[in-house]
Amino acid sequence: MFEYIRTHQRLMQFLLLLIIFPSFAFFGIESYTRSQAAAGAVVATVGGQSVMQAELDAALRDQLEKFRQSYGAQFDPKLMNTPEVKQNVLDELISRKVVAAEVKNNKLSITNQTLQQSILANPGLIKADGSFDTEKYKNILASRGMSPAMYEQNLRQDMALQQLIDSVQNTNIVPKAVAERIALIGEQEREVQALTFKASDFISQVKVTDEMVKAFYDKNAAQFEIPELIKAQYVVLSNEALADQISVSDAEVQEFYKNNAKTYSVDEQRRASHILIAVAKDASAADKAKAKSKADALLADLRKNPAAFAKLAKENSQDPVSAERGGDLDFFGKGAMVKPFEDAAFKLNKGEISDVVQSDFGYHIIEVTDIKAASIKPLDDVKAQIAADIKKQKASKAYAEAAETFGNTVYEQSDSLKAVADKLKLKIETADNLTRQGNPGAPETTFTNNPKFLKAIFSDDVVKKKHNTEAIEVAPNTLIAGRMLEYKPASKRPLEEVKATIVARLTQTEANNLAEKEGKAKLAALKQADATAGFSDVKVLSRAKQQDVPPQAIAQIMKADVQKLPAFVGVSFGNTGYAVYRISKVNAGAVDADKRAAEAQQISNLLAQQELANYVELLKKKAKVTINKSALEAPAQPVQ
Repeated sequence: MFEYIRTHQRLMQFLLLLIIFPSFAFFGIESYTRSQAAAGAVVATVGGQSVMQAELDAALRDQLEKFRQSYGAQFDPKLMNTPEVKQNVLDELISRKVVAAEVKNNKLSITNQTLQQSILANPGLIKADGSFDTEKYKNILASRGMSPAMYEQNLRQDMALQQLIDSVQNTNIVPKAVAERIALIGEQEREVQALTFKASDFISQVKVTDEMVKAFYDKNAAQFEIPELIKAQYVVLSNEALADQISVSDAEVQEFYKNNAKTYSVDEQRRASHILIAVAKDASAADKAKAKSKADALLADLRKNPAAFAKLAKENSQDPVSAERGGDLDFFGKGAMVKPFEDAAFKLNKGEISDVVQSDFGYHIIEVTDIKAASIKPLDDVKAQIAADIKKQKASKAYAEAAETFGNTVYEQSDSLKAVADKLKLKIETADNLTRQGNPGAPETTFTNNPKFLKAIFSDDVVKKKHNTEAIEVAPNTLIAGRMLEYKPASKRPLEEVKATIVARLTQTEANNLAEKEGKAKLAALKQADATAGFSDVKVLSRAKQQDVPPQAIAQIMKADVQKLPAFVGVSFGNTGYAVYRISKVNAGAVDADKRAAEAQQISNLLAQQELANYVELLKKKAKVTINKSALEAPAQPVQ
């Protein structure tokens, strides 16, 4: 793309739009493998058009990736493997379709100029010298399976959708009385004193008996269970394990380099400057003629004085970014510019100026200022990478041949893993303290924490008959087999071992109960007759000014009935105690104009969201949406 596309993108914001914040945010789930028939199933119809299973799956995969990027290892896809989540994703797909249909019905469109301005308004992917990093731009789009043309098409669609959404959301009006009432609630201040009853002050009054300890132990037996444990041996067959056994000769590297020379070549790059006289693709014939006439006049001047190109570009080019640099577009390769521009630039020799070139953006005059010939990276620069690639290819081939041997050997010689380890030169490793849920101290990605392996290692065939597990695929091109070395059945920790812990817990609970009992008695007495003895100094509190008062206390203080003062509230703090708060005075608080404006905007945003939700629901009814519930409830096999 030329400078409009290359220099002022919002690529990073685009990626946020594409990956994190679409117009209608999808909710994600683990990806699924299904048969071709299932992928072609209809999950819903919208205005007579079908929503296919494959389309829903793509949305699910997209959201899964978003959650993985956002939460990393903390994200567990299993938590979202429910029909309800799939229903949420489908609802968002349907919402987008009905809004898109309404955009089409209303003939809303985005002009090329508006699209260009949107792209130009984006920062990001600009090199230190101020030029656009075309390769990085294309690579990021490619990683999402998109070309620049696809991006522009999607952006155009999103902008048209947003145009309709804005027209709905911007119609709401926030009642002034509502905004003012909310502001007054937030600004209100209350003068408060606290009387605390700490659980720690009552510990000396607590007497925990053996009967209380025994009763707690029996009632909470699950807390003291020790799960069954296995110490296991295991071997792993993978590409990585086989790659360690593989060597690559210099001759192989040289042959690979020779046969794949194109992979290591750098295509010809050209540096050019241009003068753009912009005119819309759908402009009138008169407007196009006027723009063409201006371009022709500039070209005539350049033919007389080619050295004036940079000066004329700064004064006349309507590409604002490159114009500042005398029209300079930096180096680019084929595929980076629109086709007419590229064709003209790659026909010119260094220092030559083109005739007037027409594109969808208007009329260009192009000067090629430099040429970098195509080249190939030296073997020494890529030798290590080639060796790694060859090793990887050999390991993949070796894995395909070794997988059957691995599976047969662990099954046929089921009393030991030594045979398969010796035959395939694999390392026998040990895993301690495996439970049916794995080893909590090991990363979730550890092969011995794989659910399929754990199910096999705890099977009767392994535990009772002491056989090897079968070969289990725990990742692509990765097989594991294991056997039990030691087995400890589930048990319960002896009472004497946990008695001190139980006594401490009971003591804390009983102390808190005593503190709360005394605190509630004091609260009842104060409501009958006010007294300030024992209370702290007065603090002025509000919803925004909480000082060091706990949030749960602030909530109770600020919602207390203050028609009659002083007012009292009691708050329990779990196992740490209880507090009584005395509210002696209520003030209006200072008016913060900026805060009020921000709150009014927040209210407006909430109302706008509700307006949009109502509008979309109306569109759904108009489109007569039907949903195939059985498709949402059908079981699916998660991809490992």
